[in-house]
Amino acid sequence: MRALALDIGEKRIGIAVSDASGSIASPVCVLPANEVLQRARTFRRVLEDYEPDVLVCGRPKTMAGEDGPQAQRVMTQARSIADSCGLPLEFWDERLSSAEAKRILREEGLSEKNMRGKVDMVAASLFLQSWLDARRS
Repeated sequence: MRALALDIGEKRIGIAVSDASGSIASPVCVLPANEVLQRARTFRRVLEDYEPDVLVCGRPKTMAGEDGPQAQRVMTQARSIADSCGLPLEFWDERLSSAEAKRILREEGLSEKNMRGKVDMVAASLFLQSWLDARRS
């Protein structure tokens, strides 16, 4: 089962995908949010290339485990995307995924400026991997 993960931000959406066996998550790309929300050609191409079986979206939570201030917007947008793609939707806690993504990219030697377009897709791959691992255990 192949999963497609979305890290939904106000301006950008990071995209990651699992392998066909549902074992390993990999970053794919970052697209402008409006292209994903409107199912522009760039997003449709991602769907065609990977043919996902499920959509996994990050759910912004506070450190206390409650929905964060962006949660309602993200959940509404995720449901709209899933409905327009005809995919089942699951949410997964995305706490600290962006901070961890920045740490990983810094370790690879990227500057803040150079990591700007990559953080969202790496964050998506991190919470997707967590979701995949939880499904296997």
